Amino acid sequence: MRVNRNSRARSRAAAGLSVLALAAGATTAAGPAVAQPKAAPAPAADCSAAYRIEQKLATGTTWRMCWHYESEAGLVLEDISYQPPGEAAPIKVLSSAKLAQIDVPYDDGSVEYSDLTGAGFGQGLVDMVPAECPGGAIKTVKVPDAWDPQHANVKGLCTTTRSRGHAYRMEADTGNKVFQKQGKDLLVYTVNKVGWYEYITEWRFQDDGTLNMNVGATGSLSPGDYDAGDGRGWPLGKGAKDYATSHSHNVFWRLNFGLDGSSKAKVEQYDSTVSPPASGAEAPSKKTTVTKITKELAGDAKNSRWWRLVSNSGKNKDNHARSYELVPGATTKYLGRAFTKHDVYFTEYNKCEQFASDNLRNCGAGHGKSVDKWVGGQTLTHPVVWVNSGFHHIARDEDQQPMPVHWQGFAIAPRDVTAMNPLTPPELADQNGHVEPR
Repeated sequence: MRVNRNSRARSRAAAGLSVLALAAGATTAAGPAVAQPKAAPAPAADCSAAYRIEQKLATGTTWRMCWHYESEAGLVLEDISYQPPGEAAPIKVLSSAKLAQIDVPYDDGSVEYSDLTGAGFGQGLVDMVPAECPGGAIKTVKVPDAWDPQHANVKGLCTTTRSRGHAYRMEADTGNKVFQKQGKDLLVYTVNKVGWYEYITEWRFQDDGTLNMNVGATGSLSPGDYDAGDGRGWPLGKGAKDYATSHSHNVFWRLNFGLDGSSKAKVEQYDSTVSPPASGAEAPSKKTTVTKITKELAGDAKNSRWWRLVSNSGKNKDNHARSYELVPGATTKYLGRAFTKHDVYFTEYNKCEQFASDNLRNCGAGHGKSVDKWVGGQTLTHPVVWVNSGFHHIARDEDQQPMPVHWQGFAIAPRDVTAMNPLTPPELADQNGHVEPR
């Protein structure tokens, strides 16, 4: 399914920067709340009202952030904070978050695209119709370096809320009461067209403090790709005449953490190993060890391995250091390039390092153009996290027409950010560290 990027006339309206203020709104179990203008309180994020997103969800959690739009990376979110019920002030989570590359190599070796830095991802922002932003607001964005400067404004940024199902459920010991809550999310997303593909870049902010980052690929199979005569493609249509070329999508995100308002953070890696049952034991035993990552690292996900970013300056009400845990999603790692061979990179902050591959800035002689070149042994004091999620797209009959969305991404989850579940019902608020019959 070769993406026909260069032959398309790009006369659609492109994108740009403009107003976004999302309201605090009630969300019912029946569906998302309608975003309405928010009255007065002073912004937590350091940005003007035009570029501020602030949403208080029906469950009481408030997310705040700023945004701007870049010509290559598209939407960039900044100064992201989370304020659950019971917290007197917002808790800063991320200084900035954005896409850092979509690398698309084809199985036959004929071509490889850098969709962000080489194929017009940012300029490809498209208008959304109201039906694809249910219950929310679509705001106008202006893209720098728009292909058509006369049509540089696009209604391309959706902010809305959505129910996600159970946040928790627990039956009381008496059996005559059920503690349950339906979770609510803030969604922020854009759609960017790159040739035949349309990428949905979705940021999902849960009321329990979890952030989900996903890219969904949809649009159309390119008819110019029905030429995989080398045996690598998949037959589409009647018989076995047309073959769509298989390819990979290697999506990178760049996260600059700012836990509790500080760029200083620690990185820790946890690994668990299982041993056979000891004499007299009923089951195997499992031991978890922590490795403090003090130098830059190219990391690989393994069974029972995970990482967390730990605040150097903030603790929860139990006096435990706040942290966020990386939660990988499903991935198919592409081994064809050095920069795609690892699942996560921790590098020391460098303003020049913005894209995981085909980095556009000149960072100096010998610096390298991809994230694998930046793991050079520096001590981590201000870590930047690069997450790589891969998908091998072997087209199928069901991919036409249009192509169903296929998602790839990951999450970061709060670990000890609050002393208890931030959505704990009042009746259970005294059960911190112990359980009493209810």
